[in-house]
Amino acid sequence: MSRSLRIAVADDEPDMQEYYRTILPQLGHVVVAVAETGRGLVEMCREQRPDLVITDIKMPDMDGIDAAGRIYRDGPIPVILVSAHIDAVYLRRAEADHILGYLVKPIKQADLEPAISLVMFRFEQFQALRGEAADLKQALENRKLIEKAKGLLMKKASLDEPEAFRRLQKLASDQNRKLAEIAQMLLTAEEALQPTAPPRPRIGRH
Repeated sequence: MSRSLRIAVADDEPDMQEYYRTILPQLGHVVVAVAETGRGLVEMCREQRPDLVITDIKMPDMDGIDAAGRIYRDGPIPVILVSAHIDAVYLRRAEADHILGYLVKPIKQADLEPAISLVMFRFEQFQALRGEAADLKQALENRKLIEKAKGLLMKKASLDEPEAFRRLQKLASDQNRKLAEIAQMLLTAEEALQPTAPPRPRIGRH
């Protein structure tokens, strides 16, 4: 089992609040805050400084994505978003450094446990990237590169996500380069190996 985490949760549905209170301790974690509004979640996180936030998107007064952004400004905390359905608009908004996971209701215990492990892995990985980058903006750009490179390795070498990241780390270490540089090299090599489209015939007067 992964290490015990201090988790803050938010949902305006009492049934979901009770679900978190029951399931998360069964997974070995401690629920340190239960909020029913976005603003409530922000205030509770300022007091408790949890290791992880699990929040519904649609809530009174402030949605989960905006709340996550305010929480993150106080200090880096990973966030799992929860929604009743997959929404492309929400997913685009959620492409920020603090949003590292997305779950769709109804949440099953079998989905929640691996999601927490994966999000904490991604968060530790991102913190390492921040150490390499000059600023947060650069770290975010580097993360996008590394996500693409990981996806490439997972597809081409049939690796899971942690193993793909370890492969990138090893390459970076062996070549004494930053992770983002290794990721860019892999993506450039893959692009160079793609077949080129035949030239389109020129249409004009003779």
